[in-house]
Amino acid sequence: MADSYFRKGFGLKGEIGPQLTADYASRLVDLIRERDYTLEVGPLTFRLAREFGFCYGVDRAVEYAYETRTKFPDKRIFLVGEIIHNPHVNARLQEMGIVFLRHGPEGEFDFSGITTDDVVILPAFGVTIHDFQRLRAIGCVVVDTTCGSVLNVWKRVESYARDGFTAIVHGKYWHEETRATASQVMKYPGGRFLVLLNMEEAKLVMDFVEQGGDAAPLVERFGKAASPGFDWTRDLDRVGFANQTTMLAGESLAIAAAFRDAVARRHGDESARERVRSFDTICSATQERQDAVAKLLEDPPDLMLVVGGYNSSNTTHLAALAASHGVRTYHLEDANGIDPQAGTIRHQPVRQKRDVVDAPGWIGDARVIGITAGASTPNNKIGETIARVAATAGISIETLLR
Repeated sequence: MADSYFRKGFGLKGEIGPQLTADYASRLVDLIRERDYTLEVGPLTFRLAREFGFCYGVDRAVEYAYETRTKFPDKRIFLVGEIIHNPHVNARLQEMGIVFLRHGPEGEFDFSGITTDDVVILPAFGVTIHDFQRLRAIGCVVVDTTCGSVLNVWKRVESYARDGFTAIVHGKYWHEETRATASQVMKYPGGRFLVLLNMEEAKLVMDFVEQGGDAAPLVERFGKAASPGFDWTRDLDRVGFANQTTMLAGESLAIAAAFRDAVARRHGDESARERVRSFDTICSATQERQDAVAKLLEDPPDLMLVVGGYNSSNTTHLAALAASHGVRTYHLEDANGIDPQAGTIRHQPVRQKRDVVDAPGWIGDARVIGITAGASTPNNKIGETIARVAATAGISIETLLR
């Protein structure tokens, strides 16, 4: 395994560094940092959150993918799903000849064409135990870019399963990371998991824990979010909480606390301490970006722009956080969502999954514009967004970069 499984890089950062800079750096973003995260151009003031964009785990995953292409120039290289949730980064990897593996009709990745001579990259989200075992059985080279923060959550849910606790994961059951995390409990006989999207779903489960009743509605509601053979009467007796690392930290902690209270009402405080385990497994980068947005909003801008993939969980939560403070918020996938000539903006409305093109004049009388970006958004896409906003107001920032 030592010769075909890699997790620590290939020591090629010096070789790939110039290409990474060319692909993802932004002189404009560097300039804003130098000016204390504020840029004044004409009548507009841009305020950049102090933590934004690529986190350590994303940096590592992208660098490792570039190193892999350099290390194995003549081999076929495959990637399980997407390296991160950013369309531009993924498109760049495809341009480098990395082939993306997709889910088949039954929901499994198609590994049928992979041979022992091939290289397969695992994404920052990780993969399920089943998929990992399938790849190891093939005997191909496996390059594992799974984020360290995700691995920490895996250790937590494994400990729950080992001790006979059901792992309750605050997350999106369809998300790659949550699927991989939930699968970790299956290492142990009797391992069980349940994925809860939000407090609304948690309350349904808490009501059942506290009052009992008919489990049929829960079976139907959580069919895809629970482990096979989940027994609603038995498997909620002892539970341990974890979360998808990119969820809103406050909501994760609130769900765990409310669940403990429900158990205490049913069984007493002392029993609740024995039956419910809870740890905050939000990654530090996610927390830092959420905290930075909250700090920026202490002096609210006129509007807030959040840049990142529409399918990026941490990005959508940044947008939701900004909107929850009453600030007009736009979640843009990238700078192309802004058309300076037409004066329109294409965005994904907060907590929705659809594109909208706003009417001309979306900036209105806004003069102070807040900016942040998800942990999978490269700096060049942030810089391009700022430049297009300025262009919409008839301002060119090119002179600032000379």
